[in-house]
Amino acid sequence: MRRVSVLCVGKLKERFYAEAVSEYAKRLGRYCKLDLVELAEQRLPESPTPAEVERALAREAEVIREKVPSGAWVIALCIEGSLYSSEKLSGLLETWGRERRLVFLIGGSFGLHPSLKAQAHAQLSMSPMTFPHHLARVMLLEQLYRGFQIQEAGSTTNRRSPGLPLTAARGFSSFIAPLVR
Repeated sequence: MRRVSVLCVGKLKERFYAEAVSEYAKRLGRYCKLDLVELAEQRLPESPTPAEVERALAREAEVIREKVPSGAWVIALCIEGSLYSSEKLSGLLETWGRERRLVFLIGGSFGLHPSLKAQAHAQLSMSPMTFPHHLARVMLLEQLYRGFQIQEAGSTTNRRSPGLPLTAARGFSSFIAPLVR
């Protein structure tokens, strides 16, 4: 069975994100052994200087590097990464993870240290737009699930969304409403 790790800086606090992550983790169990690892985000003052941010990102990078298994294929999520369709990402998941563990890196509020992005085998962007890093976790898990479903189907003829059931989607109204005000 494929092995996929998602190393995330920061702890999920909002229940609706945690529920979505839990749902996709359960669904992904059919396709892979998923390890979700939350790492502590470095504390910064309210208005940190660029030097303080750099030091915090460097410390987070050290912790992340310690958690990456030897021989893994590392993919850094960052806004400057490559954009792929779900179908293309599905093919890349198969190529990247053929005989090795896939490790996805999701940074905290200030992203990932530049050295981590440079050392990653690939950089992936979900969109040119900026999203909260907690939402990026949900989006990544959804795309992993979709990618594995596309592989299983063997074609892209069925484009029906394999997303959350309507009952789970209703729980998202609490975070969608503030975004559309």
